[in-house]
Amino acid sequence: MWSPEREAEALAGGDPAGLLPPEWEEDEERMSFLFSAFKRSREVNSTDWDSKMGFWAPLVLSHSRRQGVVRLRLRDLQEAFQRKGSVPLGLATVLQDLLRRGELQRESDFMASVDSSWISWGVGVFLLKPLKWTLSNVLGENKVPAEEVLVAVELLKEKAEEMYRLYQNSPLSSHPVVALSELSSLCANSCLDERTFYLVLLQLQKEKRVTVLEQNGEKIVKFARGPHAKVSPVNDVDVGVYQLMQSEQLLSRKVESLSQEAERCKEEARRACREGKKQLALRSLKAKQRTEKRIEALHAKLDTVQGILDRICASQTDQMVFNAYQAGVGALKLSMKDVTVEKAESLVDQIQELCDTQDEVSQTLAGGVTNGLDFDSEELEKELDILLQDTTKEPLDLPDNPNETFYTNSVPNPRNSDAELEAELEKLSLSEGGLVPSSKSPKRQLEPTL
Repeated sequence: MWSPEREAEALAGGDPAGLLPPEWEEDEERMSFLFSAFKRSREVNSTDWDSKMGFWAPLVLSHSRRQGVVRLRLRDLQEAFQRKGSVPLGLATVLQDLLRRGELQRESDFMASVDSSWISWGVGVFLLKPLKWTLSNVLGENKVPAEEVLVAVELLKEKAEEMYRLYQNSPLSSHPVVALSELSSLCANSCLDERTFYLVLLQLQKEKRVTVLEQNGEKIVKFARGPHAKVSPVNDVDVGVYQLMQSEQLLSRKVESLSQEAERCKEEARRACREGKKQLALRSLKAKQRTEKRIEALHAKLDTVQGILDRICASQTDQMVFNAYQAGVGALKLSMKDVTVEKAESLVDQIQELCDTQDEVSQTLAGGVTNGLDFDSEELEKELDILLQDTTKEPLDLPDNPNETFYTNSVPNPRNSDAELEAELEKLSLSEGGLVPSSKSPKRQLEPTL
């Protein structure tokens, strides 16, 4: 938990060992240059200016990240970066440049940047007033007082994301509201001091991811349901849920206390029996039974409260589903608002008409291939039948040479005998390269070719 000692330790930053570059211990000439003050203007020597700024600016931010702090002070940085008794003379210029670039922000300016409606709950001892009127206004905007607190903007955003993640991964996320004290305990290891805790919480409020309300003297925090969602204002349902949660905790603590009392009565009865004090033992057992009955009654009430909380949680889920359905119906109505049955029927008729027109065009184009000649399909069929009948009646036109084989439709003439087929086969075999005739084939004398 937070304490003044812990806050002082966090602000001081401690030893920056492990963050320092190699030349810190090895290069005396380089470190002497880096520890010297900046020139009044960068235009005097831009190379030296940029070299120093390139060394110190990242070192300041990495030192803060390593220490887990988001709040910086010039005095603390000067103490953290002492070397052999020397203090860096240009750190104030470095902080001014980081402020100019928006990587740092004055704590008071950050408070003033948060809308007043989001910090109406107040911050107690955090800050008296989020005023932009600070020492820097007295000394001039180009001066950074040694005691003024600056905020590392990017580190603060990282801490805010870490707080939201801790809440989402904890049992507290079962309900949208949580006591500020419980949230502080949950983030004790992440936020090293009370001021950092409030800064992180204000960053989440600035991002509209949490809202804070004071109820019966205690502050409660409501988180957004999703990592990219915006939190809604605290309503009566949230307050009712918070009160039920408080009742649940009170009943649980009471049950635990009574359980310890019942166990104590049981031990007293056991001890009285060992000492032979029967009446005392009976009284202790009666007290134990009365306590157990009270525990049973409290358990019944606790179950009722927990049941109500579960129903509220379920109803919120049902509401989300209902909203999703409602949005879906609305979108469907919009998408179908110009569609009617009559329009659909008309569209189908138009499509059919276009298809008929396309068929007519296709037929016309196909008829154009005949060069204007119009043939009657029925007449063509009759003519084809006559041709087929005439073909079957006409005698075959046999070749003059009876040794030549005549084929019709590539099928051998069935009038050829087996001997003739064998002779023809032998002729083909010999013509393919002088093959020896088969012993079953008739021998024929071949005449030499002239």
